[in-house]
Amino acid sequence: MDDKQIINMYVKKQMSTYQISQEMNTYPNKIRRILTKNGVAIRDKSSAQKQALKSGVATHPTKGKKHSDETKEKISEAVGEAWDSLSEEEREARSEQFKQLWEQRDALEKADMIKKGQRAMKEAAKTGSKMEKFLLSEMINADFKVQFHKAQWLQNQKLEIDLFLPELRTAIEVDGLTHQEALFGDSRLQTQKRADQQKDGLVLNQDMVMIRIRLQKNMSQRYMREVSAKLLNVLNRIKKKFPKPNERFIEL
Repeated sequence: MDDKQIINMYVKKQMSTYQISQEMNTYPNKIRRILTKNGVAIRDKSSAQKQALKSGVATHPTKGKKHSDETKEKISEAVGEAWDSLSEEEREARSEQFKQLWEQRDALEKADMIKKGQRAMKEAAKTGSKMEKFLLSEMINADFKVQFHKAQWLQNQKLEIDLFLPELRTAIEVDGLTHQEALFGDSRLQTQKRADQQKDGLVLNQDMVMIRIRLQKNMSQRYMREVSAKLLNVLNRIKKKFPKPNERFIEL
């Protein structure tokens, strides 16, 4: 058995020890021993799996498979519980780790990701965000009559409301990160805040309720269900008793 050939197959051709053993009509452990004897570093499990997926020797265990809604809910709950169990120090450490991963990306990769993010936000502004559509579905299921992206709801004002419940005289705005952080610069953020304040004033001056939902960064299924539960609770209170003027601006 030619050691140089095995090293070439493993290092240059990026074949796995399993692939080499198949071609050499032997077993993987023998190939590993030959590589180790010649000072070749054996790839760790993660690297070996990535290479196996890339070469087509292995297939991703979840590729092409769809989870049931029940399974998705269980996964979401497990992830949420794991996050809730973290201490503040652990959460800060995770956040710092994500920042470092971002900084390690090259300029072209960062620019591409930012561009895709901006495109997704513009699309959401036109067709509705994932959270807006989820809340719309939940409210309809709870027998509330909802108008989605209600435009020109106020005479002489070209304004649009994310979710509008005419029977409850209630407007709902779902605020993503562009309403809260300077993702596209401080000037853009201040313009957005002024527009939000103007809309709040117009809604409240019409003796209606304004509900603003400030979204977090962690948009898990579990979080979406929690927001929905809070919103439905507020709407049921409004349905039972319309709030006083000083109680008509509500933040979730």
